[in-house]
Amino acid sequence: MRLLFLGDVVGRPGRNAVTDRLPALRERWRLDCVVVNGENAAGGFGITESICDEILQAGADAVTLGNHSFDQREALVFIARQPKLIRPANYPSGTPGRGATIVETRAGARVLVVNVMGRIFMDAMDDPFAAAERELSACPLGDAADAVVVDMHAEATSEKQALATFLDGRASLVVGTHTHAPTADHRILPGGTAYLSDAGMCGDYDSVLGMQKDEPLRRFLQKTPGSRLESAQGPGTLCGVAVETDAATGLATLVAPVRFGPHLEETWPRAWD
Repeated sequence: MRLLFLGDVVGRPGRNAVTDRLPALRERWRLDCVVVNGENAAGGFGITESICDEILQAGADAVTLGNHSFDQREALVFIARQPKLIRPANYPSGTPGRGATIVETRAGARVLVVNVMGRIFMDAMDDPFAAAERELSACPLGDAADAVVVDMHAEATSEKQALATFLDGRASLVVGTHTHAPTADHRILPGGTAYLSDAGMCGDYDSVLGMQKDEPLRRFLQKTPGSRLESAQGPGTLCGVAVETDAATGLATLVAPVRFGPHLEETWPRAWD
């Protein structure tokens, strides 16, 4: 099975990168499942129903979120009726929405998509390890799921690596999001789980984490309140990770970074061309 995960979509440049490039990539690479983190898609803060629909129509099978899940208040309502949009599973009990979903591919395979959020340097949340354990135990790889994708939305690389080690052999891919900077540590762990500390962002890299540079820089220099952060508006780069899995086990046989667009070196899984 061929899986593509795309990192945090930031503002209109990120949305344009996804809608412009994903349809062709889905066809070119014969992708079975595409997961996109959309928590910054609405101007850098949260997601709206229309933007969620736009990402899904471009070829995503599921959209994950993070600490900005409910910055757009309408998400509190529409997340309940959109099964392909998931927020971190370790939000407190009673939070609207769901933390996992099953995607059925065109070939009839089942992909479990799980979203959890870290606790180090983040908002206080329930235990992400316990939440991931709960979701994977309910839908184990090789039994109820043919592939498992886990989006670990977190600040600390140590926490991301620890979760990947915890789930090694039980997930097809554990990928980090949130820091908006792609890492170079893509690999297949000893148990067969593909891992990447951060998928990077889909957005304008001539920025500070996808935001126009002046206000973040002013905040570092002056340490005083200022204007609202606004997403940068230059050309967007598509950024993420590609994984191929074994049909019998659902574990990874290939993992490769994906980057298309300005400011970063372009790369993709050459074996798929």
